[in-house]
Amino acid sequence: MEGVHYLKATIRDRRPGDLPRCIELLGEVHRLDRYPLNWPADPRGWLCPPDLLYAWIAEADSAAVVGHIAVHRLSTTAAVFEVGRLFVAPAFRRHHVASRLLQQVREWAVDRHADLMLEVVDGRGSAAITVYERGGWQHTHTTTADWTAPDGSPVTLRHYTLHH
Repeated sequence: MEGVHYLKATIRDRRPGDLPRCIELLGEVHRLDRYPLNWPADPRGWLCPPDLLYAWIAEADSAAVVGHIAVHRLSTTAAVFEVGRLFVAPAFRRHHVASRLLQQVREWAVDRHADLMLEVVDGRGSAAITVYERGGWQHTHTTTADWTAPDGSPVTLRHYTLHH
């Protein structure tokens, strides 16, 4: 496309040494977008929960982490995994970084003959919802979270699946 410049980012496995930059980037995203809605008391623990199976980062030419995504184990079935912890540096948005991270997870799931699911905070005009729906994710249902927003109000979650 003429006049459009996409920033180059490489998707690779997340390494322990990436965590400080991931936490810094997560802070930037939280300040700008309120994601995660509630800032975790332990950001490292939030990025490395006990049910974590795999995580990837998007890395710019400058070797800076500019995006993150993870896959979590669900206790309900071995053939379905949860996608989460997806965030992209503001300067790298609209450059397909989130789509490329989601494609990495999709390929990972295909190799395992597994389906994926995710949940996202329901928000009018949410960029995340747009990315998921354009990527073929199917909205299955909406629920009220068992946690609240910072102001104590209820949080509505949209649930999505992606079948392979």
